[in-house]
Amino acid sequence: MIDNGHLATLLDAQTKNHALTRPFYTDAGLYRADLEAIWYQDWIFAASVAEFPKAGAYVTLQLGEYPIVVVRGADGQIRAFHNVCRHRGQRLCSKPSGTAAKLVCPYHQWTYETDGRLLWARDMDAGFDASKHGLKPVQCAIAAGMVFVCVAEEPTDFASVQAAADRYTAPHGMGDLKVAHQSRIIENGNWKLVLENNRECYHCAGSHPSLCRTFNDDPDLVGSDDSLSSPAGAAHVNRCEDAGLPSRYLISENEQWRLVRIPFVGDAVSYTMDGKAAAPKLPGMPFANAGTLLFFHYPNTWNHFLSDHVLNFRVLPVSPTESEVVTTWLVHKDAVEGRDYDLNRLTEVWLATNDEDRRVVEENQAGINSPAYEPGPYSAKQESGVIQFIDWYLATMRRAVAAPARLAAE
Repeated sequence: MIDNGHLATLLDAQTKNHALTRPFYTDAGLYRADLEAIWYQDWIFAASVAEFPKAGAYVTLQLGEYPIVVVRGADGQIRAFHNVCRHRGQRLCSKPSGTAAKLVCPYHQWTYETDGRLLWARDMDAGFDASKHGLKPVQCAIAAGMVFVCVAEEPTDFASVQAAADRYTAPHGMGDLKVAHQSRIIENGNWKLVLENNRECYHCAGSHPSLCRTFNDDPDLVGSDDSLSSPAGAAHVNRCEDAGLPSRYLISENEQWRLVRIPFVGDAVSYTMDGKAAAPKLPGMPFANAGTLLFFHYPNTWNHFLSDHVLNFRVLPVSPTESEVVTTWLVHKDAVEGRDYDLNRLTEVWLATNDEDRRVVEENQAGINSPAYEPGPYSAKQESGVIQFIDWYLATMRRAVAAPARLAAE
């Protein structure tokens, strides 16, 4: 674990509007500090609600040292637990997702209800109290049809993002969507490089030929600007707002999350090679050319809400130089593959874009690994979103240094 004084020195040495210095992308101690100060304190996107279509459906994730399982109970409620048996610590669920009537430990078959209660433990001594050995809960909340978890003992307030995200995404009918496809890739790059790459489109024209057929890479739309400085952005926001679609730029006071609706290029209505719809229009959307509602929540998710489908992205740190990226495509629950939508057509743009971004991030990491790396300046025009993310990151880490309890000692 990096000591507080060393971390404070590194933070103080950062140059405004410049990339971070090498240790922030490579050092194991700084990676541990990121986990302690951010990932173990903040709300983390875990899974789309659509991934829990029935009782017993579960999703697992590895949040740093914490294995977590999220499961829908028989009462319909989605809950999260530490994915650790209360007997001898075995992981209960090892698959990324699945369905189970009960959560059964594969080691000695201790059996838990989907609400976390211990139901059965074979041959335990007299006086054993099953009620004291239920699964340890993890804080769980839902916003925009997305399940967030927090392992902190005292989570930060989540009500404001819930209210805003639910209002903006209500026309998309998040409770009536299903999973059409999900991809899972490992990018050999630090998690911050994955987020930085997402927060700018300076690289898009040179890296994303499929995406740029429909996605508007105008920096006044996709950076930290409110999109109204772009005539196209302002016209789109006003048109959508007039139709009852919340669209105006909204960002939290600490800039951890943001919502804004932006237009596609020309007459495009979806992320497809020809710009036409990939799936049936979602019933709550007033028109097809509503562009995309962009929602990010640091440290681990960005999302696109379209008139015909929704894209959720989840980033999790794996090591100082590895990150997992999971992408989930959601369509209306009544849409039938092969009849109402073609899966290849629905997914091909972002499957290509994700792989292109993977290569970008990995080459970025390979260069930063060099002792010759020296942080360069960001473009205020093209990389305002990256500046905003880095400012948020540094402010969060400085608060952690000022409150050492957030940085656990080894």
